[in-house]
Amino acid sequence: MPDKQNGRGLPVIAQVALVFAGAYLLLRFSVQPPIPSSVLGMYMFFVGVSLMLFVSSDDDRFAEFKRPLIQLLTAREHKVPRLVLGTVFPLLVAYLGYAGAHTEIAPPGQQRTVHPAPPNEIDFKGKRIDVLTAENPFRHLAEEEPEAFREHVARGKDVYYRNCVFCHGDNLEGDGLYAHGLSPIPANLADPGTIAQLQESYLFWRIAKGGPGLPVEGTPWDSAMPAWEKFLDEDEIWEVILFLYDFTDQHPRSWEE
Repeated sequence: MPDKQNGRGLPVIAQVALVFAGAYLLLRFSVQPPIPSSVLGMYMFFVGVSLMLFVSSDDDRFAEFKRPLIQLLTAREHKVPRLVLGTVFPLLVAYLGYAGAHTEIAPPGQQRTVHPAPPNEIDFKGKRIDVLTAENPFRHLAEEEPEAFREHVARGKDVYYRNCVFCHGDNLEGDGLYAHGLSPIPANLADPGTIAQLQESYLFWRIAKGGPGLPVEGTPWDSAMPAWEKFLDEDEIWEVILFLYDFTDQHPRSWEE
C-alpha cells in the first residue's frame, strides 16, 4: 500500500477503505460455497485490525491517516458533514442491529402442497412397502376380533404418549409442549381436514419418513417431524395409526374414495 507523498497518490485513508471494501467483496462473492455471515464478520474484523496495524506502524503514515478524520471532526467548514454523519451513523447502526435480530419467514419460492403426493413405494428397514396398496395389517381385527383390535389400539396409545405427545399434544390438536417452538407447528390431527382425508398407508409414509422424506413440493416449509423409522418398528407405526383414528373417532380414507 503506497503512502501519499508530495501530493501524489490516494490519501492513506482512501487506500485503507479500498482495501477493506475489496476484501469484503472478495470474501462475500468469490468464495464458494458462500461464507456464513458470522464467519464473514469475523474475517472482516481481522482485516480491519490488520489494516490499522499497518497504518499505525509508521508515524508519518498514521498522521496522514488521521488528518482527514481530525479535520472532519474539528474544522468549522465541516459542520454540515459532521451533523449528517452524527445523524446517519447511529441510525445505520440501529438498523443493522434491528435487521440482525429480526428474522422473517420467507414465502415459498414455489407453490406448496400441504399433503404432497406420496411415492409409489418406500423402503422401510430393507422392506419395500407399496404406499398405493398397503393396508393396515390390524384394521381387519376391528370386526373380526374386537378384543385383539383394542389391544393394538392400546399399544398405539402407548407409542403416541411416549413419542408424539410432546409436539402433537394430549388431545392430538398440535399444541404439545414443544409445538410453538416449531415452524410450521404440528398438524392438528383432531381436525376433520387432516387424517380423515388420508389413507392409512399415507400416514405410514409420513410417520416413517418424517420431514426429511417430503418431496420437493412439500418444501421449503417442510416438517419438523423426525423420520420415526429410526425409532419405531413397522407394527408400532401401524398401531399408533390405529390409535390416531380411534382417539379422534375418525375413519381412514380408502384409495377408492
